[in-house]
Amino acid sequence: MDDFVAGLPKAELHLHIEGTLEPEMVFALAERNRVTLPYASVEALRRAYEFRDLQDFLDLYYQSTQALVAERDFYDLARAYLARARDENIRHAEIFFDPQAHMRRGVPFGVVVEGLSAALTDAARDGGPTSRLIMCFLRDLSAENAMSVLDASMPWLNRLTGVGLDSAEAGNPPGKFTEVFKRARSLGLRAMAHAGEEGPASYVAEALDRLRIERVDHGVHAVDDPALVARLAKERIALTVCPISNIRLRVYPDLRAHPLKRLMEAGVAVTVNSDDPAYFGGYLNANYRAVEEAFALAAEELAQLARNSFAASFLSEEEKRDRIAEIDSYVKTQTRAT
Repeated sequence: MDDFVAGLPKAELHLHIEGTLEPEMVFALAERNRVTLPYASVEALRRAYEFRDLQDFLDLYYQSTQALVAERDFYDLARAYLARARDENIRHAEIFFDPQAHMRRGVPFGVVVEGLSAALTDAARDGGPTSRLIMCFLRDLSAENAMSVLDASMPWLNRLTGVGLDSAEAGNPPGKFTEVFKRARSLGLRAMAHAGEEGPASYVAEALDRLRIERVDHGVHAVDDPALVARLAKERIALTVCPISNIRLRVYPDLRAHPLKRLMEAGVAVTVNSDDPAYFGGYLNANYRAVEEAFALAAEELAQLARNSFAASFLSEEEKRDRIAEIDSYVKTQTRAT
């Protein structure tokens, strides 16, 4: 099944570009930018990648972003991920970035977006994957701060596909950002939000009703509310689930306890993603392999997860059909080969 996963065309819809910052790159960028790190070596930093919960992870995550200073840094970061994505047969990626994490360090919005968008353009020109940029607001900061970031984004609006909501979920309900999302949607930006990771199922419903999001990032605690699960299935609202992340951050004790299979069986459009793979030890194919092993998924079930990923993407309808047709052709070829 490893070979099947490796060759399966797929999209990644839940990927924080700052979360692809491998320890080796942290040190290389820190040296280039003369940034002092609180770790003596790459190995010492990697040993710190043991997290008690989401906040424990976020503390280290934001600390490492200090190495990102110049446009070239963001370009190199995105190009490294996109090269790896191409190797994993990720045909399309919708990439989150956190402008507030950089702006509060004095890095201008334009520096971040120019570097990232140049990398996306160059990768597409060089054979893929195609990609989109999603600007996320940090939910543990104020709605006013988020609105100011939306203001700052205006000169680069044509580089952005949508807005999201991430960072510490506990105690930060999505409704806090209702007006920010309303304005973002009025500007033509698509909407999604992290909800139901460490927060309750009610946060998922609140994000749907107040923020009017089109898909839910994580969303695993929706399983605690059968009526909400039925709604997600009926309305074909996709969940961008990150299995290895959920285990590493102790949302669930192990994958056998994870609700991914139950959500699939309930008819929810589940997708598999890697979240912050440099920190959690698993890029996209590793997540597919993990759920295949945990739930004994058949090839067709893995293919359906990949179909869901394209169907839930912000590609055009024609592009979605073409990508899904590639999956169908691949499955037929693999079936004949066996």
